[in-house]
Amino acid sequence: MDIRFVQRGCEIDDRLKDYMEKKISKLEKFFKRIMNCQIVVTHHKGSFNVETTANANGVILRAEEDAPEPRKAFDQSLKNLERRIKKYNSYLKDRAQLGAGEEFTFSVDEAEQDVNAPAIDKVKKVEVHPMEAAEAVMQMELVGHAFFVFQNAASGEINVVYKRGENSYGLIEPVR
Repeated sequence: MDIRFVQRGCEIDDRLKDYMEKKISKLEKFFKRIMNCQIVVTHHKGSFNVETTANANGVILRAEEDAPEPRKAFDQSLKNLERRIKKYNSYLKDRAQLGAGEEFTFSVDEAEQDVNAPAIDKVKKVEVHPMEAAEAVMQMELVGHAFFVFQNAASGEINVVYKRGENSYGLIEPVR
């Protein structure tokens, strides 16, 4: 497994890096197909934020935690990531993994942009896979985001699931 470190506003020593590498390599006992991991350590206003992202055979699993010490933030983040991997494993046992989908991109033609419109400073390309809404909710939870774009397996349309409350979700379907 390839492990990459990103440091923002701080320097982490080799002892801490070794500790993190050793702990994160243990994730392979939960899920053998983890291809790479990225650990982002950020220091801001006396607090450390550690974001741990794992690419498990194309499925992105992410956890993020804040703590006064980087080691504690990493341990909490790793614990959350382990929980998400276990949840994903149980999901895979219940349902066979779906095949690859098409790439979905969104772009705005510069001529069509309104002068007073807010500027888009980042464009993100996502691969959409055909799946049911329930699987899209699971994927959204694994990544830790508030929404998830996917191709509806039943209709073939691009849909969005989003988090509404504690245990409530919404589905956006296009109308033609």
